Amino acid sequence: MSFAPDTKVALRSMVNLINTAGGTGADQLRTLGDLDSFLDREGFTGSRAHSEGELRAVRQLRNRLRAIWTFSEDDAVRAVNDILRAARALPQLVRHDHWDYHLHATTSEAPLEERMAVEAAMALVDVIRSRELDRLRVCAAPDCGAAVLDLSRNRSKRYCDTGNCGNREHVRAYRQRRSSAG
Repeated sequence: MSFAPDTKVALRSMVNLINTAGGTGADQLRTLGDLDSFLDREGFTGSRAHSEGELRAVRQLRNRLRAIWTFSEDDAVRAVNDILRAARALPQLVRHDHWDYHLHATTSEAPLEERMAVEAAMALVDVIRSRELDRLRVCAAPDCGAAVLDLSRNRSKRYCDTGNCGNREHVRAYRQRRSSAG
């Protein structure tokens, strides 16, 4: 499945935001500096409050998106519609900075967490309409709960990008095969 470039960017940012919760490590959004670094890495633009309230709101959004990640289609639709309705989303094509035309459904002056939520919701709209929710997964490593976005052609991605889960599991399986054979 090939999504529009802005959908892929939004989905990857959503995964990266969800995975800042630090499933097996420390929360990576503890301070305003952490939030600034995350937003810079992800290329988020627009107004900022630079407040503890903004940081709390983004962390709450992270939890909300994490829940959506594993919802059934009907539950995901309800959650996405709630986000879009609450933001009074009005999709429109825009071009700014280094980005070519893409969809925005809020103004650049809207609160950060609202812009992030609506961007995630708009990407999820594409995923749901394309009947591709199964591309949103949780890492298959038994000691990891990170979000996984599978954009592979053959739908084979099983492990997250937050650490070395895939390598660890392959080594574990190899050692298990060797001990069974010997």
